[in-house]
Amino acid sequence: MKVEILTLCDFARAIPGNKLDVIGSFDHVWSRTAPIKYPLCAMAGQLRFQRGEEGTKRLTLSFIDADGKSIMPTLNIPINVQVAINESSATVQFAMIIPQLNLPHFGEYAIGLSIDGREEASVPLFVREAPLIPPFPQPPPAPA
Repeated sequence: MKVEILTLCDFARAIPGNKLDVIGSFDHVWSRTAPIKYPLCAMAGQLRFQRGEEGTKRLTLSFIDADGKSIMPTLNIPINVQVAINESSATVQFAMIIPQLNLPHFGEYAIGLSIDGREEASVPLFVREAPLIPPFPQPPPAPA
């Protein structure tokens, strides 16, 4: 099994016919204060399986902070892997909508992907404090 795509994004959907729409992939969240309640987002992925790996699998996504503590319930997706007769491998796409991502503090987080209990990939999520941006200078008053 090979992870070809694993990303946190603004929106994603898996479409019949082995297509995956991914909009707004990101790995940084900026905020002025913590904790952060990040609005609607999604996790998207594409996995490639070889012929000998066919069958029902349990895909698990976990969100942890730098101390290894889970920041939200683990997401589980059952997937069925079938390789077509004339193919040597098959892809499985997934898209999971996350209504709200609760990030308790600034720092680095990890999003891990496991198949049948074995970790296969991990991507980072960096949560940073937004810098103060000075206001735009006001134009001088119009001459009288």
